[in-house]
Amino acid sequence: MSEVPKPRLAVFKFASCDGCQLSVLSLEEDLLVLGGKVDIAYFPEASSRMLDGPYDLGLVEGSVSTPEDVHRLSAVREQCGKLVSIGACATSGGIQALRNFIDLDVSAVYPSPEYIDTLSTSTPISEHVDVDFELWGCPIDKQQLALVLGDLLAGVKPRLPGSSVCIECKRRQRTCVLVARGEACLGPVTRTGCGAICPGMSRGCYGCFGPADASFPPGRSQANSDALALHFHEALKMDAADVVRHFRGIHGYMDPFKQTAAKWEDDG
Repeated sequence: MSEVPKPRLAVFKFASCDGCQLSVLSLEEDLLVLGGKVDIAYFPEASSRMLDGPYDLGLVEGSVSTPEDVHRLSAVREQCGKLVSIGACATSGGIQALRNFIDLDVSAVYPSPEYIDTLSTSTPISEHVDVDFELWGCPIDKQQLALVLGDLLAGVKPRLPGSSVCIECKRRQRTCVLVARGEACLGPVTRTGCGAICPGMSRGCYGCFGPADASFPPGRSQANSDALALHFHEALKMDAADVVRHFRGIHGYMDPFKQTAAKWEDDG
């Protein structure tokens, strides 16, 4: 009786810092277990063994920032049975999506801009191809990654919490930095997943897991960013420019953060 082939896994990188791929490697012993259940066919960050597709499951880190990215991503989508975007860059464009709010002038950075072939925007994977699941975070949480991989390999649709960081703080019995200390915190509108690390260090959340209750597909969120922005302005005496700065960060291209920042930019 012939042996049943293992599902084939591939990990791809686009414009990013590699932090989410490192989170995959940080699975450590769990990664060894994963390696026993799947054939890691393509993962340049981890191995020089790079096999051609097709692949049963693909993980994509990074945003689309160049014309070449667009063509390569299309080929990746064709090769993967299921595709999961991982991390802030892949799910919302990341920090590099800040370019989307300005007129990009590469000559201000590069002495020979004629050699630079880039798009005027940096956009998430889902704006170009269909994705089967999105894993949030900057970087992603390795426990969530293990859960998602296990569910997908078992043929189960992954489910992750969409509640806010505030819920996580309450569970961990942490003092609210927004109420008790009057410090700006995006925890009320940011989805949990990080373990509320920043409030645990007595500093405000800066939204690295994106809008709370962000449902699939991207852009549908129930996070009341407008109410929090108004609290920043009225209770914390924050001017319009500071309000914009707080919402236009790692997930600044993601609704409703983008919409809230735009309103205060217009008011300012």
